[in-house]
Amino acid sequence: MVTIPPPLENNSTVKRFVEKFGDALQEVVYFQGETTLVVEKGRILEFCQFARGDDALQFDSLADLTGVDRMPGEPRFEVNYHLLCLSRAERLRLKVRISEKDGKVTSVTSVWPTANWHEREVFDLFGIVFENHPNLRRILCPDEWNGHPLRKDYPMLGYEEAAPSPEPPTKRGWYSTLSD
Repeated sequence: MVTIPPPLENNSTVKRFVEKFGDALQEVVYFQGETTLVVEKGRILEFCQFARGDDALQFDSLADLTGVDRMPGEPRFEVNYHLLCLSRAERLRLKVRISEKDGKVTSVTSVWPTANWHEREVFDLFGIVFENHPNLRRILCPDEWNGHPLRKDYPMLGYEEAAPSPEPPTKRGWYSTLSD
């Protein structure tokens, strides 16, 4: 059973998650007024569906989803889901830890469509694969880019063979219409 820090002992949100997912809840963290639930990677979709769909919780907004490279620690990566319940002005962070060897987690785009863009960004910059994502492809780096720039082992100046051209693209992206 997970230990609940004293400031959260009477927190109804934490209690709901403990009651529903006690076995899959790895850690409850309270720091600087923020609550974080560390959950089993394989159950993140269930946690998100419950957070949004449960009448008592109603976390109707995925404010942000981001990756963290904890190198040299293992598991190496984390994905943080920043949830918001607009009616109660309550925030909650869900966190999953992912080993470098596995590098995958289930997509939550079926729960919050905005996860589409966030997951693509984490995929592009960290290389974490979101299984069942409807269109997982690079969003910031060119398709031919080698590597994932926010990994701690990524070279400061990038890989020489993948360095961008000094010439700006002529007909690529939304900005091409601005220069025509």
